[in-house]
Amino acid sequence: MITHAPPTVPDGSTLAAGAPPPIRLKRLDFHQFRNIRHLSLELTHNRLLVTGRNGEGKSNLLEGVELLTSLRSHRCSRDGDLIRHGEPAGRLRGHTDGGDILELQLRRRGGRLAERNGKVLERQLDLPGSLRCVGFSALDLDLVRGEPALRRQWLDRVVLQLEPIYGALLSRYGRLLRQRSQLLRRGLAGHQRAALLDVFDQQMALVGTRLHRRRRRALGRLEPLASAWQQRIGGGAEPLRLEYLSGTQLEGEEAEEPWRLALEEQLRQQRSEEERLGQCLVGPQRDDVALLLADQPARRYGSAGQQRTLVLALKLAELELVQQVVGQPPLLLLDDVLAELDPGRQRQVLEAVGEGHQCLVSATHLGAFDPGWRSASQVVELRGGEIYG
Repeated sequence: MITHAPPTVPDGSTLAAGAPPPIRLKRLDFHQFRNIRHLSLELTHNRLLVTGRNGEGKSNLLEGVELLTSLRSHRCSRDGDLIRHGEPAGRLRGHTDGGDILELQLRRRGGRLAERNGKVLERQLDLPGSLRCVGFSALDLDLVRGEPALRRQWLDRVVLQLEPIYGALLSRYGRLLRQRSQLLRRGLAGHQRAALLDVFDQQMALVGTRLHRRRRRALGRLEPLASAWQQRIGGGAEPLRLEYLSGTQLEGEEAEEPWRLALEEQLRQQRSEEERLGQCLVGPQRDDVALLLADQPARRYGSAGQQRTLVLALKLAELELVQQVVGQPPLLLLDDVLAELDPGRQRQVLEAVGEGHQCLVSATHLGAFDPGWRSASQVVELRGGEIYG
């Protein structure tokens, strides 16, 4: 159980109150990305409303911004799926009002190439600098009832915004997990496989422990913020608690060495069963997050409205935490999600964000937006990956 006391969130306050002047995107240039052949867009307002029918490219535009500011997409993990069909490469470029030019080239051969102000970066994670984004899509509404993998992916996105180097740990652990699973299924002689598994177990225990520590630490910082937002937008009912459910038996505080040894020992103990099943049964790939309302599992006892309020509290807490850690209000990407919320919850999101965050919002029609937001926003329409308006 996490015991941090929740902070007080004043009624009517916004997330960016008192924040330093934010870094904003002022221009986007996309080339051969998804269904977008070429797109150039000057961002003239703090809020961009993107409309269009399903399949016209609204989510693709927001996904491109997500890639520039986090180097990851919540929709897919293969760069080949991001490049326009039949093209060898795609390019994303963003200009900030601070004078920086961020460019990410996606190539079918040779991997990615990241440039900042025309200079190729040795470390791609340096591309966004202090520019961050928090995304909220209709897919996030499945966080409560969905499979544990959805909650792991959500928590990983939070950690990535706080520590971009976390992406390298995730990639390394994923490779080790795939290779070890293949080894479990191969017909090697017993002593050969045992020796190789010993080596894999040592590496997986080290990297897995570092994932566990960062996930639990991030959730511990997120919980009091989410609890405060839950109280504010839920009218004071059903207190929210988040509980980290580790895929490894971890005792005590998050000291690396004891946890590493514990994970390595559990891998050894499970080896015979893993060889029988051909898969790894211990580690961060089996983590989950318990979402509790009044100490009851929200997925079982929460109404549809309560569950949506919970997810809103999680996303607003994420936005606030990223701002606290990075020192800049992150961009907010609302991908086709406002139409899924009732008018009251729409207003809560828009009022909480206020003017302090640059927002890119997509929907199938303008009627999904608050009239006040419409009048103070730049509005564009996408058709077949091209901009109208």
